[in-house]
Amino acid sequence: MSKSKAVVLLSGGLDSATVLAMAKARGFDCYTIGFDYGQKHNSELKAAFRIADAFSDHPHKVIRLDLGSIGGSALTSDDIDVPVEGVANTGIPVTYVPARNTVFLSIALGYGEVIGASHLFIGANAVDYSGYPDCRPAFIEQFERLANVATAAVDGGDRWSVEAPLMTMSKSDIVSAGSSLGIDYGLTVSCYQADEYGAACGACDACRLRRKGFMDAGLPDPTHYQDGISPKI
Repeated sequence: MSKSKAVVLLSGGLDSATVLAMAKARGFDCYTIGFDYGQKHNSELKAAFRIADAFSDHPHKVIRLDLGSIGGSALTSDDIDVPVEGVANTGIPVTYVPARNTVFLSIALGYGEVIGASHLFIGANAVDYSGYPDCRPAFIEQFERLANVATAAVDGGDRWSVEAPLMTMSKSDIVSAGSSLGIDYGLTVSCYQADEYGAACGACDACRLRRKGFMDAGLPDPTHYQDGISPKI
């Protein structure tokens, strides 16, 4: 019996790597897709290929977009600095990229139709980034509804399932789960200001949350930091 096909959004970061390992462990035939969208931290693209080589069943696919041309985010615009003062507890962070997950999931959905998949997996998390509108349960639920009226599913094709298995997990829970599945987190890049080699800044939100996750999980932090950096939490 053939395995069900799934498209997994793979950025190269800790969360998406964990989701890929989870989907693989559940027996899905995994196809990974990532996006070169004009992000400053594009060393994560290389990390995605490393992770896909370890866990994916098929060659990793990268789609080129230019979200930088609309700006509006510290991750794509040179006019907005990446915050390094600590993780904000309220409001939508300036690291939110407008409509990013909507665009990514839409393209992944199209890819899924082409290969005959019926599952999409994304590493959205509402615990660490509750300020991101497209990392909330309501968004995932509504996108799944959209998928089932915007594709061949509406005329009797396979129904789509859009899953975000990390949605309510803490970073330490994610790290623990991924470690139990054999992930080498040293392959991943999470930092919003990683250099061309993937070395982390140790101060941005992503770095702080990642490091705290390893500390709370009681596991060594395999992150490669830039020279002279003392990572913060």
